[in-house]
Amino acid sequence: MVTSLPKYDDFMLPTLQAIRELGGSASIEEIQDKLTETMGLTQPQLDLAYPKSGALVAPDRMSWARSHLKIAGLLASGGKGIWVLTDLGRDAADLTPAQVKAQVKKLSADHHAKVVARRAEASSSDRSDETAAAAEDEAAWSERLLEKLKAISPAAFERLAQRLLRESGFVRVEVTGKSGDGGIDGTGVLRLNLLSFQVLFQCKRYQGSCGPGIIRDFRGAMQGRADKGLIITTGTFTAEARKEATRDGAPAIDLIDGEGLCLLLKDRGLGVVVRPVIREEIEIDDGFFESI
Repeated sequence: MVTSLPKYDDFMLPTLQAIRELGGSASIEEIQDKLTETMGLTQPQLDLAYPKSGALVAPDRMSWARSHLKIAGLLASGGKGIWVLTDLGRDAADLTPAQVKAQVKKLSADHHAKVVARRAEASSSDRSDETAAAAEDEAAWSERLLEKLKAISPAAFERLAQRLLRESGFVRVEVTGKSGDGGIDGTGVLRLNLLSFQVLFQCKRYQGSCGPGIIRDFRGAMQGRADKGLIITTGTFTAEARKEATRDGAPAIDLIDGEGLCLLLKDRGLGVVVRPVIREEIEIDDGFFESI
């Protein structure tokens, strides 16, 4: 039986403390690795997945914690997956877990009250429930997308990776489709201004976590054949795998996990359609009636 995970709000204080220890800002991967270390999460806990989609529960709950901390003003999004500790968040990092949960609840309520006032809406609905529903919808689209990605054929997933790389600035992207090639699924050239880098990539439709062995095998296969390596997965990477990918004295390998893949597909409009939602703001023109 898999050990149960902490609830999403149990990740809130550790998230603030983790980002503080990482210098006040951190990537999603750095936060996840730090939480895994400081909270003593076990591999069975990290491998726990939703039965329907196969998406991992731990990163999802960590994401929910960040979303609620952002709504409360304790965290800010710096773009490109970077999260920044605000002054409020820095102070809150010294509180107890119960105090942080209470503060997030109060600040979130204040935030929603301001939204209500700004939009001149006299609504008695529970804004906290609306926030939870919005956060759930945000998590649901990526969960559905990962479920779709795991349902397509391996060849289709490789073609999707090929197009994603092209849309991201790669040229001469080819899918090799060779077996027994150390897990190398394709090649491409990344052009950055005056420089070009030969890149080998690997696509893994994983439900669980990729360990350091996958990184070592891939690095061995790319030895002497490319400047950089890239592994794309629908799952996640263990903390040991991330350390192996950036180990001193070895060629660095960039890693894109399921959450990062979903965001890239969304940003480039590949299989994800984003429609702006327009809401009416209605107010009574008192001057109109006074001039009649």
